[in-house]
Amino acid sequence: MSLNDRTAVHRPAQALNICLHVGQIPNRDSTLTHVDVKPLAGASGGEHLDSEDRAADSSGARVIGAEISGVDISSPLSEDIVTRLRQALLEHLVIFFRDQRLDPQQLLAFARQFGEPMAYPQLTGLPGYPLVTPVIKHEHETRNFGGVWHSDTAYLERPPMGSVLYALETPPTGGDTLFANQYLAYETLPADIRNKVDALVGINSSAKAEASRTREDRQRDAGDQLKVLVARHPVVRTHPETGRKSLYVNIGHTTHFEGWTESESADLLAMLFDHQIRPEFICRFHWQPGSLAFWDNRCTLHYPLNDYHGYRRVMLRWRATSRADAATLTLPNHRNGRAAGKALPCMMLAPVKKLRAV
Repeated sequence: MSLNDRTAVHRPAQALNICLHVGQIPNRDSTLTHVDVKPLAGASGGEHLDSEDRAADSSGARVIGAEISGVDISSPLSEDIVTRLRQALLEHLVIFFRDQRLDPQQLLAFARQFGEPMAYPQLTGLPGYPLVTPVIKHEHETRNFGGVWHSDTAYLERPPMGSVLYALETPPTGGDTLFANQYLAYETLPADIRNKVDALVGINSSAKAEASRTREDRQRDAGDQLKVLVARHPVVRTHPETGRKSLYVNIGHTTHFEGWTESESADLLAMLFDHQIRPEFICRFHWQPGSLAFWDNRCTLHYPLNDYHGYRRVMLRWRATSRADAATLTLPNHRNGRAAGKALPCMMLAPVKKLRAV
């Protein structure tokens, strides 16, 4: 069976009936000589953008997304390579790898090089690997896990700084994931709206129906129940490593603004939800067994497409948190209706030498 068959071939995990390894990934030389970073084109309504201008921000950088080649992430990485990959993540917001052969232990080892692991509060993890969450849609199901635009677990006091998703089994067509740049979502707001949201605090709940109903199948299978969690976060947060501001609301979790009723919040939230997923902010990633995505949860939204009914899709997910992130979630001071919260100073990494786009 070849990689193009897009199925996994190793033994299933007994409790979950999923495969823990992908098959027929090409062998690679484990000696790393360089890291190549290829920015992705944007996506519009499911199609790649034709205009280069629409896929680049005002600085000339690609809007979001880069595919990394030249590195085998199944083995421990050098400090230099970790720094290069982290810089690529900061520059492109989400980075993608192909043809990687990882078991759950190797997945955890890779991810731990970038942050402190954290459990997903709504589902039980893999047996023996509680920090690794299976993300599955079975052939007979019509609803996919997390199938709504969202930022991971915004209902936690300290949401993850980043998430890693690894593909074990993919459908023959469909099942792509969209990612949206929330720096641009904030920066392109009209000035009066920017001034208004700078001073607002969003209330985020795990019980909001848009997201909670996408978990029901997996929670039922695992015998887990919804944990109702609520957190307050600034609508605009400052990234601790880039110093840039991003929009931090999402349709999956944000219910209203603090001090406003849900009815009073509805119109502005609807406008923000629509604005933050404009086509020119988005890239689209096509999965294959052995593909891995690593995204910055502090400045992106993501949306897994549900266009593969009748086929199974099996992924493994891991999240990381960072102590530095807590300070960037300082709540605004509402004196005179203007935000006065302080975030960490910018901690930009030095430019990566020999990092080249191809």
